[in-house]
Formats: sequence, structure tokens, C-alpha cells
Amino acid sequence: MKDEAIKVGDKAPEFELKRQDGGLFRLYDILRGKNVVLYFYPKDSTSGCTKQACEFRDQYESFQDEGAEVVGISSDSIESHQRFERNHHLPFTLLSDNDGNVRKLFGVPRKLGLLPGRVTYIIDQSGIVRYVHNSLSKPLEHVSTALEVLHDINSELKAQRA
Repeated sequence: MKDEAIKVGDKAPEFELKRQDGGLFRLYDILRGKNVVLYFYPKDSTSGCTKQACEFRDQYESFQDEGAEVVGISSDSIESHQRFERNHHLPFTLLSDNDGNVRKLFGVPRKLGLLPGRVTYIIDQSGIVRYVHNSLSKPLEHVSTALEVLHDINSELKAQRA
């Protein structure tokens, strides 16, 4: 178990969690073809988390256009994720980290020692963390900033190929 936070330039740790549909999610299975926007959030159906999820939903096509998949993680149950997905028509994967092991693996901090933090990681196809955004109080910033960073990563790749 890791105690320090994952930083830009670090290799993202592999993990396996249950998706809201009950299937297994493995990070490196997705990274074979896409960048991943992995966001940890405190709790389904709370005000800030709902705003953030709906903003990811509303911008989902833009993330797809940038070659990225959005994945949300909280400690909520699969059943809670299913309700959250259904109530807000979320097109992306939600993962249930019941025991908080993946949150610990990434070193996602808790606010005041109690409240699970809100941190977004952008992981490129080679498994390298390219960006980390940590802000519990500004959930919408995670979405707009992630899109900007993905656009920059893609521009950088195009320039390297030219």
C-alpha cells in the first residue's frame, strides 16, 4: 500500500475494481487504446459530485474526441453507482472502491481527515500520469482543466509526429 500521492511523471498503479454493471475494470486494459481521465470523488448524489459528474457527462463527447475515457471512483456501492448513473444518464464508467484501497494506492488525501478528497488524474496510453488536479471545492474545474490538458497532450503528440 502506498502512502505518498501519485505525481505527474509517475507510472499509474494497476488496479482492478468492479464497475457499476458488475464487471471488472482493469486500468491497463483501457490504456491500450485511450488516455484515461480518472477522477476520485467523495460521494454519489451529493451536490458537488452530481455537478461534476453531470459536467463530465455534458462534455463526454469532447473527451471522446480527444481520445480519452472518463472513469469515476468513489467508495459507494455498485447499487449506489447504478442509481447515480441512471438518475443522471452518465455515459462513463463508475467504479466502487468500497475498502478505499485504490484511493490509498493513488494517495488521494482526505479533507480534515474525514471527507474523501476530489482528485483527477490524466493518464496517457503508456500509463504515465500527465496531470493531477486536487480541489475538493471546485468540482467543475476538474472537467474544464482535464479537457485543456488532453488537448495539449494531443497537440504535443501531433507535433512529435510531424
